[in-house]
Amino acid sequence: MHCKAFISGCAGLSLSSDERVFFANERPFGLILFARNFSSPAQVRELVAQFRCAVGWHAPVFVDQEGGRVQRLGPPLWADYPAAGTVAQVWQHSQGDGVKAVSLFAEALGLELAGMGLSANCIPCLDVPVAGANDIIGLRAFGGDAQMVAQLGAAVIDGCRKAHIYPVIKHMPGHGRAMVDSHKQLPRLACSLDEMRASDFVPFQALNDSPFGMTAHVVVEALDDARPATQSPVVVSQIIRGEIGFSGLLMSDDLSMMALDGDIRTRIRGVFAAGVDMALHCNGEFSDMQAAVLEVPELADNALVRAKASLEFVKAPLAQEEAQARLPQRRAALNDLLGRYGLQQVRLPDVRQGMIV
Repeated sequence: MHCKAFISGCAGLSLSSDERVFFANERPFGLILFARNFSSPAQVRELVAQFRCAVGWHAPVFVDQEGGRVQRLGPPLWADYPAAGTVAQVWQHSQGDGVKAVSLFAEALGLELAGMGLSANCIPCLDVPVAGANDIIGLRAFGGDAQMVAQLGAAVIDGCRKAHIYPVIKHMPGHGRAMVDSHKQLPRLACSLDEMRASDFVPFQALNDSPFGMTAHVVVEALDDARPATQSPVVVSQIIRGEIGFSGLLMSDDLSMMALDGDIRTRIRGVFAAGVDMALHCNGEFSDMQAAVLEVPELADNALVRAKASLEFVKAPLAQEEAQARLPQRRAALNDLLGRYGLQQVRLPDVRQGMIV
């Protein structure tokens, strides 16, 4: 594996000639896609193929397909999934059915991605929201009980594995206490470390052998009053690698977010100085991408070891035909469970009508 330690976005529905040359020369570890990059299943397959051709290997392609309000692929061409927190409500009726529903949920999301050649979904969100927190997390999380979040997070990882999709646990060391939206400004957590140990850290500790993990753009004042976790050597070494014991490939949250100060080069320098393995840059702005790579190192040493190990989570991509064949049954089984408890079901796309049914 000969690549640089970053995951990049791209601007549109296909790679421009400049983007193709950029990816061929700079060799990012992976690509992340957003709504601007989706118009049809065939188009997505072609875009993914263009990227992998440019970098010269079957590089991972990521997306945030959480369900609820965070669905990069949505109606009318794709199904409309309930939020993770809605699916988790099955747990309140039956813990066994709750685990089964969440696993089916993650598998169905994953199969839809695998059917278009994508390979990684940035789920589960293991944050534990507290009363009064900003709703940037909200129903993206399973709920406020850390042990429940840990068990349902494990079910997500099981569902991803069945779909041959890489999961990404997020947002370490915990985003559930944030009182502001980190897309717009930097949250500061004023709680004690013991409070975080009793709740926020618990799901991440339980799933610390996950292949990929993502940092949070939050300041944990009890640990580092000056720097967000994404750029804090203290948080990364003492908490994420230390107390939490995360052993997988650690990537930053999106470095385009307004929680971080400075230009893109300054932000990336802070990420790698903190000991994070991989920079995530999502906005697809070509000038930003060109500036970003000036600060990105080759993937090497412990980060390279972790990258290779993380890719072993999926032994081989799932054949697109198999993914497409399995998807309807998994959706139906999930809807059966959700309907049993009166919860919002997956609404399927009706491509002929251009509407959700």
